[in-house]
Amino acid sequence: MACPVQFLCRGLRTVALIILYYVFSIGITFYNKWMMKGFHYPLFMTLVHLAINFCLSALTRKAMQRWTGKARVILSWTDYFNKVAPTALATALDIGLSNWSFLFITVSLYTMTKSTAVLFILFFSLVFKLEEPNPFLILVVLLIAGGLFMFTFESTQFNLKGFIMVLLASFLGGIRWTLTQVLMQKAELGLQNPVDTMYHLQPLMFLDLFPLFLYNEGLSLSMTERFFRVTELLPLLYSLITLSIGGLLAFGLGFSEFLLVSRTSSLTLSISGIIKEVFILLLSTSLLGDKMSLINWLGFAVCLCGISLHVGLKTGELLHSLAELAETDIPPLECCVESAGRNNPDSPNSQVRLHLAAPRRREK
Repeated sequence: MACPVQFLCRGLRTVALIILYYVFSIGITFYNKWMMKGFHYPLFMTLVHLAINFCLSALTRKAMQRWTGKARVILSWTDYFNKVAPTALATALDIGLSNWSFLFITVSLYTMTKSTAVLFILFFSLVFKLEEPNPFLILVVLLIAGGLFMFTFESTQFNLKGFIMVLLASFLGGIRWTLTQVLMQKAELGLQNPVDTMYHLQPLMFLDLFPLFLYNEGLSLSMTERFFRVTELLPLLYSLITLSIGGLLAFGLGFSEFLLVSRTSSLTLSISGIIKEVFILLLSTSLLGDKMSLINWLGFAVCLCGISLHVGLKTGELLHSLAELAETDIPPLECCVESAGRNNPDSPNSQVRLHLAAPRRREK
């Protein structure tokens, strides 16, 4: 009975992590849209959030070090630039373009376009051999791509510039989360803790995004009365407080995302987000007045079918692995120990560990 209990506990833990991710993700989505209505400096806002994330990560590391008495990991410069820098670049551009797009598009179009990150995550997971090829994946791709086309078809609130930004952000998001999974699952780096990962990523992300900020917003921001030409203290304090709230939400979102990826996989993060996206679409139409036609809703349903198919495929792989595990001679407790890796059991990496741990079968 140890194995079922172990899997049940891991399942409940995963659900709790997903709910935590929902709270911060939905909150920051509507925060960004609200913020962009009166503050047209998305890249500067992103830089402020990155700085807050770094400070909170550093404070959290200090608190954890005092609590446990163990020194936190600090990567060498070689590992930092060779292994962390690519992830930081993809993450910075993904977040920057996503925030920038809110100047042009609605929350519903942003949410739907962002859901295509599943396609890019799937592609890069195959490239990095984190997933095994499957013919049904072609159908998944066609359903999600077709759903996106239907969602944007004859949309009255469609903006090409913002749409391209989000689509590019989704592409970079595929690279981002695949590299993040690889980064956090390399035991020799010691970045399994999401706080350590965030601490190492934020400085490089800031440096990656800063030149783009100077080119697009530097001159305009230096002339605004909100900051550098401020004449009253109250508007400045208001701007600082609202930016700080966003920074706290961004830290919570980043922490919950990295925690979910480190305990499951990048695909689990993206797939579980489909229910979150349903909530966002319903809230955006009821609270923000986003307009969606029948064909737009049908497009979203088609996309949902594609992602649900992928969930079914991953569930089938998990059940197959459990069936093979049940036929081995390894005691239940040993099975749980061998399978209790950092990945979800639906990850190919965990399946490899399960198969290697169970080479012998009972004689019938």
